[in-house]
Amino acid sequence: MENTYPDGDNYVCADCGHEWPMQANAEADDDGERVIKDANGNVLSNGDSVVLIKDLKVKGSSITLKVGTKIKGIRLVDGDHEVDCKTDAGNIMLKACYLRKA
Repeated sequence: MENTYPDGDNYVCADCGHEWPMQANAEADDDGERVIKDANGNVLSNGDSVVLIKDLKVKGSSITLKVGTKIKGIRLVDGDHEVDCKTDAGNIMLKACYLRKA
């Protein structure tokens, strides 16, 4: 939005009142790489198998990924949706907060 302003260590949206930190709180390991954790706080890595903890509607289609669906061989990427994977519905990018390590 255009109506944001800094307030201390946060940005504030004047329209909705949402606040977020100016500095991203991305965790990093010793090598400087980003650490991605699942919903339970377990560290994810490339090739792991994960399970969905919530029904997820696939944007732009009528497909719903059901809770308990096991996804094998994930790939971690940068961005808002950290997990790239293959499902029955095709290649999909998911947020780690909706997954748990299997």
